[in-house]
Amino acid sequence: MRYNGPAMDASAPAESHAIELRVYYEDTDCAGLVYYANYLRFCERGRTELLRGLGFSQNELMREHGIGFVVHRLQAHYRHPARLDDLLRLETRAVSATRTTVVFAQRLLRGDLPLFDAEVTVACVDLQRGRPVALPAAVRARLFLS
Repeated sequence: MRYNGPAMDASAPAESHAIELRVYYEDTDCAGLVYYANYLRFCERGRTELLRGLGFSQNELMREHGIGFVVHRLQAHYRHPARLDDLLRLETRAVSATRTTVVFAQRLLRGDLPLFDAEVTVACVDLQRGRPVALPAAVRARLFLS
């Protein structure tokens, strides 16, 4: 089965968020290409900045609500390599949720060229017990404004 990546189209909801990233030497392998695991680090930054843009700091969620987010499932498609010094754009949006999880679609681009797609399911967990808990209503409401 061929994976085509999550849909990222012009009808993306207002919750879509984008950040720019520069590829530094530390991000690359000896050939000057971004090391495969670093794409996941970029995606983590994108999800964090989407939440921050909606008014939620990961630090505050941990401190005030005792919750954190852990990756539960990941599907990735590496399309083209990113290279040293590239200026990239990472687009992130929440596409669905259950009581305890959120699915994010993420796409990394160089100009208009898609380099990497990921669909990442994160689970909301109680940090004391390490167990899944309901996503706070305020977070859900901001992620999925209609």
